Amino acid sequence: MVKIAIGSLGDSFSVGSLKCYLAEFIATLLFVFAGVGSALAFSSLTNDGALDPPGLVAIAIAHAFALFVGVSMAANISGGHLNPAVTFGLAVGGHITVITGFLYWIAQLLGAAAASYLLIYVTGGKAVPIHGVGAGINAFQGVVFEIIITFALVYTVYATAADPKKGSLGTIAPIAIGFIVGANILAAGPFSGGSMNPARSFGPAVASGDFSGHWIYWVGPLIGGGLAGFVYGDIFIESYGAVAASDDYA
Repeated sequence: MVKIAIGSLGDSFSVGSLKCYLAEFIATLLFVFAGVGSALAFSSLTNDGALDPPGLVAIAIAHAFALFVGVSMAANISGGHLNPAVTFGLAVGGHITVITGFLYWIAQLLGAAAASYLLIYVTGGKAVPIHGVGAGINAFQGVVFEIIITFALVYTVYATAADPKKGSLGTIAPIAIGFIVGANILAAGPFSGGSMNPARSFGPAVASGDFSGHWIYWVGPLIGGGLAGFVYGDIFIESYGAVAASDDYA
């Protein structure tokens, strides 16, 4: 059974919870600033040229490094989600309540939007690139791509950070999470955009005022994250017994 818990306003607005939201805001801001900034830098260096293989690799590496650091810096405070799809997947497995998870979303979206506006300011008004599907890819294919790669991301989060039996594996969770994001961008970037993160797509969309196809980057990641939470949380962790509260990722 899916173990979604609603939670209470008192718990969600405690001092500890407010610190979690601030940590999510800061870490998401820094992650999106580096990630979107890498795409913006590529565009600037190539005079708005088309994405080429070296550019894709550079952007994937920038996202992987930035997420590794972002998760690491927030892990001890908020769990280092930095992504509404991760928060949703963990809520499906009972690791965070719905109310607290919703407030995580707000912090993550605000952080992503702030990062995008900051990039516009510090680059002298350059337009931030938004996610979009590649040539020859339709919206449904984009959604399926995002479901698969976000499933891989949230499944990795569960396996390395949320599993009660993770043991010493938990020490490499941030780098494993960063690596799967980098690998997925290499695989999906030219096709679906390789978002896996509604906040990462939301920030540039807000700052640019362009929400074309933006729904893809909510529907795909949330389905993928929710499926991973169900499969790992409900099938594998459930077999251990009751899910214990995680100090690392709850």
